[in-house]
Amino acid sequence: FDGSKEKLVNMGYPKELLDVEYDHTFWVRGLIIDTVRGNFLKIDRHKYVRVAYHGFTPISSRTRKDLYSRFFNQVPSFGEKQYVNMDTLFQFVDASLFATLVEMKDNDESEFLDFKTYEELYTDVRACVDLCHRDGVIKDEVALNPEKYIVLDDELVPMLKRFRDDGVKVFLLTNSHWEYTSVAMNYLFHQADVDADLKLKNEWTELFDTIVVGSCKPAYLVDPYLNLFRVNPADGSLLNTDGLFEIEALGENGAQKFLDQGKIFQGGNWKHLTAMLEIQAGEEILYVGDHLYSDVLRSKRTLGWRSAFIMPELPEEMETFQEQRPLQVKINELRKLREELCALGDTLHATQIKANENGDDETVSSIQDKLLALEKDDELIKSKLTSMARQYHGAFHPVWGMMFQAGYQDSRLAYFVTNYACLYTSKATNLGLTSTKRAFRTSGEMLPHDKMIADGLELEFSTLGDE
Repeated sequence: FDGSKEKLVNMGYPKELLDVEYDHTFWVRGLIIDTVRGNFLKIDRHKYVRVAYHGFTPISSRTRKDLYSRFFNQVPSFGEKQYVNMDTLFQFVDASLFATLVEMKDNDESEFLDFKTYEELYTDVRACVDLCHRDGVIKDEVALNPEKYIVLDDELVPMLKRFRDDGVKVFLLTNSHWEYTSVAMNYLFHQADVDADLKLKNEWTELFDTIVVGSCKPAYLVDPYLNLFRVNPADGSLLNTDGLFEIEALGENGAQKFLDQGKIFQGGNWKHLTAMLEIQAGEEILYVGDHLYSDVLRSKRTLGWRSAFIMPELPEEMETFQEQRPLQVKINELRKLREELCALGDTLHATQIKANENGDDETVSSIQDKLLALEKDDELIKSKLTSMARQYHGAFHPVWGMMFQAGYQDSRLAYFVTNYACLYTSKATNLGLTSTKRAFRTSGEMLPHDKMIADGLELEFSTLGDE
């Protein structure tokens, strides 16, 4: 964040930007950035915008609907170029800087910003953040102070060792290059920032059958023509390989012979990986990652890999869900009451139509009074539900609400997680809590009409039990 601020100021942006403090708590994963309008959106699985902000300023319900809902042939798919998905924690930096610049531009705080469109602001922010990844601003700092930025997990190394002992093939696939990967993995392996001589041994590499750095995901998962280079761990230098052709030329046990020459690589593509691991089908791989697009969606949809999505926010989300359970029950009861009122209204309407056909004016008038009373009751319940829903979502996050829900629907994030992540959990080492022979099975799924029948049967059995 600080490095990107400095780069933006060097490009001509106002120096006041340097005084802005980074606040990651304003953001959650799963949002969408509208780079053309300077807006931040939370949408549900049906692509309906439920919450919207312009910079750090909330957008009214009417304006939100006018911008994203009230037209016939131009409903956004949110896959257009102007929309950016906030699928990683890294993108909180982009969002914070962009929202700050949107506010500064709208408040006429700089003549420089007057000549920039919102889209140009975002493009500059993205360029500066990307440069921080490439020029060492981020990774050099992490290398100097790994204990400040890398969270240790005591279960990581024991889990990987057990995988190896049980005959499970394990690979590391990362976009980071060798130098940074070595620093991070040495720290995780030794649980401390060890001396240079010990780092050079890279003992952690024994935990993996093969290691691929600088993989350029998601291209690694879709482009079968990317070249594979072997890394010399002593100095990070690269050596050309012939990839698949070399493995085949080595004959029997070609994959193992190929790895015996050195199992650390840079670049390449998924075909190299499956050949080195001697895998015949994508479903034999369980790929664990924390990037919804580059790790989960691409590996599952393109290659058919099994996928496990890491969500460090999950424990807090589940804890809040448990705490707010009584409120959720009340909300569900009121929503059910609204449905019952609607059903009663349908019955009254049908009766009114028949009475009108029979010329029974007294019955028609009586039913009309009841329908008006139902409408008033419904408005009261709706108002109460709005207040309760705001309180419920606010308990999860004061701005964006529950991560997996938008209104009463699944959020866009929930939609992608349930459709593309075979598993999801808060940390990778949770996989070590189960046997390597464990089979994970899908939970039963029901369409709404099946659920309605099932709920009705449960209620019937419950009533019989009370009798």
